[in-house]
Amino acid sequence: MKARLGAVLFGIGVLCLVLAAGAAFFVAPTVTKLPYDLTLCNAEGKPEGCLKPSIAVAENAKFLQLKKDAPPTIQTGRLEATTEVAPQAGVTEVEMTGDLEGEAVVWGAYGTVKWTQTGEVISQYSAELALDRQTAAAVGWGKQFLQADGPEGPSEVTFGGQVYKFPFHTERKDHEYFDRDVRKALPIRFDGTEKIDGTEAYRFKQVIEETDLGLPADRVSALLGAFAPGATSGKVIYSNTRTIWVEPVSGNFVKVREQQKKMLVPDQGTSTALLDADFVYSDQTIANSIESAGTNRDKLLLIGRTIPLALLVVGALALIVGLWLVLSGRRATAAARHRADGDDEGGATAPAPRAPAKQQEVSSGAPVPDGEAKRR
Repeated sequence: MKARLGAVLFGIGVLCLVLAAGAAFFVAPTVTKLPYDLTLCNAEGKPEGCLKPSIAVAENAKFLQLKKDAPPTIQTGRLEATTEVAPQAGVTEVEMTGDLEGEAVVWGAYGTVKWTQTGEVISQYSAELALDRQTAAAVGWGKQFLQADGPEGPSEVTFGGQVYKFPFHTERKDHEYFDRDVRKALPIRFDGTEKIDGTEAYRFKQVIEETDLGLPADRVSALLGAFAPGATSGKVIYSNTRTIWVEPVSGNFVKVREQQKKMLVPDQGTSTALLDADFVYSDQTIANSIESAGTNRDKLLLIGRTIPLALLVVGALALIVGLWLVLSGRRATAAARHRADGDDEGGATAPAPRAPAKQQEVSSGAPVPDGEAKRR
């Protein structure tokens, strides 16, 4: 009985180990990939797990306002930058072929900056790019584009590095992060660990030193005419200190801060600040981001760590107990057989020796005289 029960437990143990390996090496990798489709949230923030827009706010910002048929002006006020991303399942199915098939997804991105006091739109951009499903880094795709600050059509761009997300299981190391203004990926340094509303996050910092944006001559001339009439040439200098807090398991942003500056530098006259704004995720965006990152983190840890470890422990215990029962059962059976064999050999009774028979006097067959008989 013990041996039979042990064999059953041993089989269960082997099955648990196989399931643990399957969960760790086959199931977990499938959930640590960007899905092909995600649902955008409605006005009530439903359905559960939907994509919510990110909102960053800059208080007392100084910024350039451009209006049709009016000269550019510098304003001061509260800016609100809204960013939305939307996976393009249909485009992915058609465009991600060859080496990109199954390995990349296409995302659309849309950004709007509004002056909250008036509701006026200050700037907008739209983009479409391909992201590696595992690392979330931009990959080469011939139809990627970025359209920003102008009615002209989409312009060619080469996205690279991280854009809207960090890799699953983000490591404490430097990465590359794409900047829309300079239109290339630049290093973003690991800057430590910090808790954001109770959630542990990796902090990354990217410092972009003063860089000439190389704007078209006609745009620079229009700015010079408004803010430096005596200048014959000039340039727009951009700088930014970008800090991103990342939940490391999911790779999701939980907080973003960008300290942006743009200066018009003429060859004559004084420089003019076209933008001086400190954008930080709103409290509601931080709360939404932490909730979303926590949900994704728990799912990834459950499938990639908790379930495999539980199956591993249960399988190992079942193997050990099962093996012990099998061996002890076999020993018990062997001992019982040995006792049975001993009883058969030592317990049988040998035939008792016969007692010697009394000697009988055998007559010779002749009659015995009466006197002789009596004497006897």
